[in-house]
Amino acid sequence: MQHKKRHHRQESARGLCPNCGVEHVMYEGVARFHCQNLMCLLAEEQRIDLASDREQANPPLGTARLFGKERGKMFGVLVCHTANGTQRVLKAFSGQFNGIWEVAGWAPPLFDIQQFSSLYAKYEPNIKEIGHLLQDTDSSSPRWTELAHQRKRLSQQWMQHIHSLYTLANFRGQTRSLSAAFTGRGGISTGTGDCCAPKLFHQAIRENLLPSGLAEFYWGRENASQTRQHGQFYPACAHKCAPILGFMLCGLEELSGV
Repeated sequence: MQHKKRHHRQESARGLCPNCGVEHVMYEGVARFHCQNLMCLLAEEQRIDLASDREQANPPLGTARLFGKERGKMFGVLVCHTANGTQRVLKAFSGQFNGIWEVAGWAPPLFDIQQFSSLYAKYEPNIKEIGHLLQDTDSSSPRWTELAHQRKRLSQQWMQHIHSLYTLANFRGQTRSLSAAFTGRGGISTGTGDCCAPKLFHQAIRENLLPSGLAEFYWGRENASQTRQHGQFYPACAHKCAPILGFMLCGLEELSGV
């Protein structure tokens, strides 16, 4: 019992809010229990399209790839309650799954997928072409340097446009762009806003749900830096999540009566 209580107060996310200047914190609550249930389901089904029957399973959504060269991925659960007290359990996977952003039953991304795809179609082929030219060009030549600078400029433009697609909301009913909500040092890293925690809070805010617990775990082959191990729990990351979760969590304490 004490072991369970300790996890209830285990910190799972935090961030400094640029609005109120307060560092907001989220705890696991009973979310770890629901994560363990999800782990059992993933192990049994070996896929993430859990809303579909096995006969209709989509092969690209199988989890075997997470144990191969692609390595694993973070998964998360957010326990929430509706206005009438009914419990809702939301779940999310980080980033894309085999190039797929939206899967039934999982938290959606924080942007419009069609707009994202349009930007991808506009920039990716040009950046890829320059990459091929770089491979065929002498790295000591002025031409190589020019091409490298050109690819860097295009990549930066692409990321700026991608970041402009993200709209963050919080529990006070406020919204901000990703750049306006970001409190981290330096530039915004690729993938900021795509982790489990931002996706889950975004869905909860959009559906007027009151979160009471968050937990995240890693599923699959260990990551390249060996900082993530299969089946282990980890708090929301400090580099990409913390700089935006402060804004997203603002107002939750008042709603929760904490």
